[in-house]
Amino acid sequence: MKAHQIPFVKTGYFSELICDYLNDKKELQAFHSGVPSFINLYQQALTKKKVFSLQIRKTLCESLCRQYSNIEMSSSVAKNLQQLENENTLTVTTGHQMCLMTGPLYFIYKIVSAIKLCRQLKDQYPDMDFVPIYWMATEDHDVEEISAFIFRGKKFQWNDESRGAVGKIKTKSLKSLLDLFKQELGRSINAKALKALIEKSYDAGGDLSHATRIFVNSLFEDYGLLIIDGYDTALKKHFIPYLKEELQRKSCAQSVLSQIDTLKKNYNPNYKPQVKPRDLNLFFLEEGKRHRLLKNENGYTWDGKEESIDALEMIGLLDKSSENFSPSVLLRPLYQEVILPNIAYIGGGGELAYWLELKSFFDAQKVPFPIMVLRNAALLISEKNVRKIRNFKLELKDLFLKRNSLINKKVRQISNIDLDLSPFKKLLEVQFEYLESLIQETDISFEGAVKAQKVKQFNGIDRLENRLLKAQKVKLKDQVERLVLLQEQLFPGGQLQERVENFSSFYLEHGSKFIDFLMENFDPLSAEFSVLEV
Repeated sequence: MKAHQIPFVKTGYFSELICDYLNDKKELQAFHSGVPSFINLYQQALTKKKVFSLQIRKTLCESLCRQYSNIEMSSSVAKNLQQLENENTLTVTTGHQMCLMTGPLYFIYKIVSAIKLCRQLKDQYPDMDFVPIYWMATEDHDVEEISAFIFRGKKFQWNDESRGAVGKIKTKSLKSLLDLFKQELGRSINAKALKALIEKSYDAGGDLSHATRIFVNSLFEDYGLLIIDGYDTALKKHFIPYLKEELQRKSCAQSVLSQIDTLKKNYNPNYKPQVKPRDLNLFFLEEGKRHRLLKNENGYTWDGKEESIDALEMIGLLDKSSENFSPSVLLRPLYQEVILPNIAYIGGGGELAYWLELKSFFDAQKVPFPIMVLRNAALLISEKNVRKIRNFKLELKDLFLKRNSLINKKVRQISNIDLDLSPFKKLLEVQFEYLESLIQETDISFEGAVKAQKVKQFNGIDRLENRLLKAQKVKLKDQVERLVLLQEQLFPGGQLQERVENFSSFYLEHGSKFIDFLMENFDPLSAEFSVLEV
């Protein structure tokens, strides 16, 4: 197994906004708490440690103990949970939807990045402790986004019509789908381990929240990962003041819209918001339903509700049943940072983009804004495909070229004729210099004819060069098709592999060593994309 690194900015798969953030562009500095570095994370730890409530810490540990009550804790998990009671312990958090079988590979990469950063911080600052957290998005209601995964090019789709918070969906209806998947796994030792894990989690007959906790815990328990469910009565009580603020003043939308305007003014006039705030960024949870709260002249309501709830009654409902009030994607980060002694959030490019809309909102709520860390990203290449790449005499960075650019480069490389017609342009340039010199000796009307002919001739050379390249592609069709097939295997559908493939195919080959290999080679502060030979 070998690892190679390419700077994120050179892959062509990360937005200008994220590249500017990683490069600490001056115009973005007002919208975050500093780019990822050990010194910035240390300063963040001192800040968070100073303001984080001991009462919230106590509630947090009690809630986690309760959430793990039906799971046997590994020694690493138990140790980290015990350490979390200490005010000298901070967290590094990542969050994600509860995708079936963990969904795309980057689910795994996010968690590995959080664990690795905690290890690095402990090495750097041994007097402090750092605990990795996976925040399960149990209150999301978009079943479609979590209900499928890809295994070796085959899509496994869970068709369930349940609504409401996804964490409460029963997994009983998954059995037939996962039985089909288990048949695809084969009979190897690693296949048997994966089947056993599925039976222990999804087949156990609970809900998706419990199944996901068991599944992810089984993969990462040896690394001390703590898994938290924010759909928790005791934790939500600590968020009541912020929920009231949102209900009464709609503070989130006001701050975020203002920050979006400032981003357009001070950073980029063409900046496009990743998430646009609603007037009220809250949902109300009922059995099997998640309603978007709306405010009207009579109080509060939601789609399909005939009568409004007046302001006083709504506040009373909040005080009595805060667990039923669910923050939106823009309010959830605040909830997370209120109940966790957190110093860093590990996220993908899209996530960090909407976190960049939130700094002023956090400042207004007097909650420290965490350091945002772009999760590690990777391309996994089998030994067979490594040999193909070498046979094609490609550099690893070539793989990230758009398909047509990669084909053009390779055709030019292997062609037995020169496809570059620039020497003809140089000859034309000399000839037209002579014609242009004649303009001074004859009527000025000759100038227009010379310029028109020059444009025509140079455009003609460009067209001939393109036709020559096209002709060589036809002649070298076999090599081109093999190259296209290779890139399609590595970048399915033109997307990054990590956004399509599930971890299971690699787990079948390497078992738990696969995660060990990621842990060894990922560096969350490197700002580099990993190309891993597995």
